[in-house]
Amino acid sequence: MSAQDVVGVIESDPGAMRVLRAAADLGLPDWWIGAGFVRNRVWDAISNLPVSPERDVDVAYFDPEKLDPGEDARAEARAATVLPGVPWEIRNQARMHLRNGDEPYTSAQDAISRWPETATCVAVTLRGGSVRLVSAHGLADLVGLVVRPSPSFRNAAGRAKVQRRVEAKGWLDRWAGLRLEI
Repeated sequence: MSAQDVVGVIESDPGAMRVLRAAADLGLPDWWIGAGFVRNRVWDAISNLPVSPERDVDVAYFDPEKLDPGEDARAEARAATVLPGVPWEIRNQARMHLRNGDEPYTSAQDAISRWPETATCVAVTLRGGSVRLVSAHGLADLVGLVVRPSPSFRNAAGRAKVQRRVEAKGWLDRWAGLRLEI
């Protein structure tokens, strides 16, 4: 499966496209929707499963001028007005390095590259009516159904966190072909 195929999975899902259009309407700078929004759809498509219900829609944006967490809450409230019923989770990545104990991020894509698993470090956005994809650590693990810690999570504590996430989210129950390389 190529990047174009991954984009095709998103474009062929009317629900995903509604969410992307709603996010675009928010006018957030440097915004991307990632993590399970992309990963689960791709794993479902590869596994011939119906699309998983959304646990949350992770919108990562980058605005170093508006660091107040209240901005995220206001963006979530606007998103709920634009597209009600969606479990929005909108976070300005310009301040998330503080929570994560990292050096400051330089962009939303930089922050996405530090999410727990390589297959989770993927995101899409809508620019000029076209879906664009970023895959911080390539697509091999995503399309190969491999769970591997991203470089930021390759220490013992990070690997343990990835293991807990896999168990808590029931990934091995949902996707039988999933391989853990922790």
